Amino acid sequence: MRLESYVQGRWAAPGTDLVLVRSAVTGEPVAEVASGGLAMDEVLDYARRVGGPALRRLTFHDRAAMLKALAQYLTERKEALYALSLQTGATRGDSLIDVDGGIGTLFVFASKGRRELPNATFLLDGEAESLARSGRFAGRHVLTSRAGAAVHINAFNFPCWGLLEKLAPALLAGVPVVTKPATVTAQVAHALVRMIAESGILPDGALQCVIGATGDLFDHLTGQDVVAFTGSAETASRLQRHPVIAREAVRFNAERDSLNAAILGPDAVPGTPEFDLFIKEVAKEMTVKAGQKCTAIRRAMAPRAQVPAVIDALRQRLAGVRVGDPALEGVRMGPVVGLDQRRDVRAKLDLLAPETERVAGDPDDFAVEGADPARGAFLPPILLHCPDPIRATRVHQVEAFGPACTVMGYADPAEAVRLANRGEGSLVASLYTHDPAAAAEIVFGASAFHGRLLVVDRDCAKDQTGHGSPVPHLVHGGPGRAGGGEELGGMRALRPYLQRTALQGSPAMLTSLTGSWVKGAPVIEAAAHPFRARFEELEIGRTFHSGERTITVEDIEHFAAFTGDTFYAHMSDEAVQDHPFFPGRVAHGYLLLSFAAGLFVDPEPGPVLANYGLDSLRFLKPLRPGEAIRVRLTAKEKSPRNAQYGEVRWDVEILTGAGETAATYELLTMNAMRG
Repeated sequence: MRLESYVQGRWAAPGTDLVLVRSAVTGEPVAEVASGGLAMDEVLDYARRVGGPALRRLTFHDRAAMLKALAQYLTERKEALYALSLQTGATRGDSLIDVDGGIGTLFVFASKGRRELPNATFLLDGEAESLARSGRFAGRHVLTSRAGAAVHINAFNFPCWGLLEKLAPALLAGVPVVTKPATVTAQVAHALVRMIAESGILPDGALQCVIGATGDLFDHLTGQDVVAFTGSAETASRLQRHPVIAREAVRFNAERDSLNAAILGPDAVPGTPEFDLFIKEVAKEMTVKAGQKCTAIRRAMAPRAQVPAVIDALRQRLAGVRVGDPALEGVRMGPVVGLDQRRDVRAKLDLLAPETERVAGDPDDFAVEGADPARGAFLPPILLHCPDPIRATRVHQVEAFGPACTVMGYADPAEAVRLANRGEGSLVASLYTHDPAAAAEIVFGASAFHGRLLVVDRDCAKDQTGHGSPVPHLVHGGPGRAGGGEELGGMRALRPYLQRTALQGSPAMLTSLTGSWVKGAPVIEAAAHPFRARFEELEIGRTFHSGERTITVEDIEHFAAFTGDTFYAHMSDEAVQDHPFFPGRVAHGYLLLSFAAGLFVDPEPGPVLANYGLDSLRFLKPLRPGEAIRVRLTAKEKSPRNAQYGEVRWDVEILTGAGETAATYELLTMNAMRG
């Protein structure tokens, strides 16, 4: 089939510069990619002019619901993506990571967006800062969607996951995407984009897809645009040097290949669970996606005394790997993505040869099931051994991006750290140890050079996600050679697509602009208790002042006996003589909270459905028996949750009878909407 680009709301006829996409299994053509014929300035303009405004009109909750609907839609149609992936060399297990992993990322960002973000179109970043003694001038930061487009350039190895893991945070942040898949697996990404387009779930212009070369796309970028790249260090460096990137200060996130390490701890001798887990993971990372993962293990490090045992165990495990047509039952590893990639892997193995010896796998003599090894891009799992990794250089610099890994020994944990860090920046390293002291030395010695560190032992063995599996909740990226970028990481992933702006003004103006009450802004004092107002009726700034309650010795002693909290500071004056904080016997902090609730809670059934927590609690002044407290309760923020109720955040201040602040916190309630 001839693959078309999806731009400006339509499928564009491809240009005339044809490239054949061939099956990694048979070498036969499976698709045509034609570059040229696209006006890239118009593609970017459509994203900014049509897609951006449509997304920015939606709240974070609206966008999260959109991502969830899209994930559900793709889940029902994923088998078609599995079928296409076979011709890229992917087994069903490989496709599970790519297809289901990508869809799962949509689900995660949909869920986190709903739970962790407000039902608004912007984010507040931190609390307001008073900028004048008078309290009449303040500032705070807000995060708003950038007005440009997100240009996503993806690698060949994960045509689904790579596209979706970038798409999810960009759309949740309200920024339209122009995605460019790698040509060699473009047929899978093309099918994915066609499904998304046919779903009708995304607004017009929210997603465009450029098949083939990007042409002069980078010439038309602006300072509002964002580029996220996954691929080789060489290509990333070339793109980052584009004059428009520097001139316009275009945000550029790079996720590049890296020489990731797996480290066998000093305590993990043969027969321990950690040794077995190490062997299993190294073999798995060599064979999943035929080793074509930016997170794959390239350097397997073990105590020198354990290197022979590691090599023997890996030989045995790799000997059972069946290589062949990924459509066949029982085949564990398919070919690399194409003949060019196979040639590249073999060339890199030749570069490593002066520093290594091959201890398993012969690229010229191995069995292939159900396919012609001369036509398909097959390789066996290839295990190398570097006998002198301290003096070696290429094993720490050259990556054979395929089913290859090098075993090397280390003398002690400090040397393991030095070897791991010689990769000059990696996406991930994993450590297999049950020794906390060794783990601490290696983790904190290597952390500056790694984006993710996985420590595996018998305690987490059944639940750990694996060396090579980025998860949406945690950062995916790494320093130095790995690109210096970050993707995923939960809500951190939205930050490249949002602009932080400092707002300054009066508390009243800041409250009006942000919908969040700032101390010093006017308050609304009504005769009716604010808890009697339904969600829509409750005004930001509406305030309730309670009466007073005096704290007695009897109150303190009853609370201590009832709760079991007999901390010495609450029980006698003598116990706190010369205490740096307490002037004498004081009331429990939680007694103050309980009494405060009694002072401001309206007891009758009504719009307040539930109190579900408090944030930012601080006890600022201890109270002695005989002192009184009162409460100020102010509606600070509102965020609708659904048609039945919304969240209200209340600013609460517990004051002494003399007007001093004894405690502050934010109370969260769920308030009913109008029926």
